[in-house]
Amino acid sequence: MQNVLITGGAGFIGSNFVRYLLKAEPRVQVINLDALTYAGSLENLKDLPDAERHTFVKGDITDADFIGDLLRKYSIDTIIHFAAESHVDRSILGPGQFMHTNIIGTYTLLESARKYWLAEKGFDKEQVRFHHISTDEVFGTLAPGEPAWTEESPYAPNSPYAASKASSDHLVRSYGHTYGLPYTLTNCSNNYGPYQFPEKLIPLIIQNAMDEKPLPVYGDGQQVRDWLHVEDHCAAIHLVVGKAANGATYNIGGGNQPANLTIVETICDILDERKPRAGGKSHRELIQFVKDRPGHDRRYAMNAEKLHRELGWSPRYDLNQGLLDTVEWYMSHPEWTAAIRKQLDYQSWMDKNYGKR
Repeated sequence: MQNVLITGGAGFIGSNFVRYLLKAEPRVQVINLDALTYAGSLENLKDLPDAERHTFVKGDITDADFIGDLLRKYSIDTIIHFAAESHVDRSILGPGQFMHTNIIGTYTLLESARKYWLAEKGFDKEQVRFHHISTDEVFGTLAPGEPAWTEESPYAPNSPYAASKASSDHLVRSYGHTYGLPYTLTNCSNNYGPYQFPEKLIPLIIQNAMDEKPLPVYGDGQQVRDWLHVEDHCAAIHLVVGKAANGATYNIGGGNQPANLTIVETICDILDERKPRAGGKSHRELIQFVKDRPGHDRRYAMNAEKLHRELGWSPRYDLNQGLLDTVEWYMSHPEWTAAIRKQLDYQSWMDKNYGKR
């Protein structure tokens, strides 16, 4: 890696990876491409380490001419593709943008890389890599007691979001098989940690609890997820991009399967200790069960044994410690939350998604 294009690098996982890469690779130049839609913010890129090696570019991954020019201008040899519409609830209410960004955007990046790297011979094949970040949701849902998904599990997406990501995964593989484009692919479980847009479960619960607002829990709250701290995710991606064989695919998971309600209650208990409510009330009293999401997958679980066996990766964060650190980060960064909440789309979305539940 010398000149790395990170797409979606102003979003939650992307901005965390920008920070991670600038620390881990002291000679790499990072080109950060983001359209700055609702979930991407320059607030996420303040106080970067070695900021002089970071160049931010605002742009659309579906603009082929723009992407082609960008690859040539910065002599990009590595593309790490985070950019995606990623919220299931939004995909249910408006699937079109998910198809455009996640499918057409990925195609545009792949085709631009193929032309520059392979057709124009901008680099030898051994010098380039396209890494695609995907999700566990492409595998569908698991019943209680079913074994966790492996890299060989069949795809069975159940939401427009999951279907769009499954489509992009297939596109990446097809470019590898048909054109010989060097690639790797990772499917991760639910991420949490600093800089996560506060419509997602964990930051939503933290912020609402601190503001004495209701804590919305879908259905009975017994949906099971595998929670992965974003720093563990970044470490895994860096390892795969640097050391994995061409065409390799890996699952990345946190190795835990709590129910959503357990996550909410744990956050409440942390805040009871760190930020007690008036009169000694528990934050758990703010929990409010709301109408479930249509087609809500019941359980996700990832088997990351292949990544551990072949590349030596294991999650560093214990879930309880990770949640404690995350709560404390949001408590100590009220200016970040205030800036994000000023975005008009945030409040309109919250009213739209939760107002009638």
